[in-house]
Amino acid sequence: MPTAQPSHRDKHSTSETVLRFLAVGLGNTAFGYAVYALAVLAGAPPQLALVLQFVLGVLWNYGMHARLVFSVQGWGRLPAYIGAYVLIYAANALALRLLLGQGLGPLAAQLLILPFVVALSWLLIGRVMGFRHRRRVG
Repeated sequence: MPTAQPSHRDKHSTSETVLRFLAVGLGNTAFGYAVYALAVLAGAPPQLALVLQFVLGVLWNYGMHARLVFSVQGWGRLPAYIGAYVLIYAANALALRLLLGQGLGPLAAQLLILPFVVALSWLLIGRVMGFRHRRRVG
């Protein structure tokens, strides 16, 4: 089984990679939130809707991050990516439970959580995909 190999990663600066991450993340987030919202509106409990969003999103998101953001080839990093995604999911699920417990509706609660999920995703997924911040010299 071939391992995931980085390619062309060095030609992108940190700011370019962050912009790529945010652009791809916007599409991934829109897809995930749409799955979540449709499930909630169809009558699914919020936590079940979050599981559905997670399951449907992980393979698609890996492919998008690998190809379009981090220039990783292959599926060798998928297990670690799934691990990062599980941690992100757990943090999201806990935050969702807390906000629902405060009386917030499920759609508004998840929308409020999204910026924090994006920041955590950048940290964990970037690390899993082999991204290292470049230090400026001088």
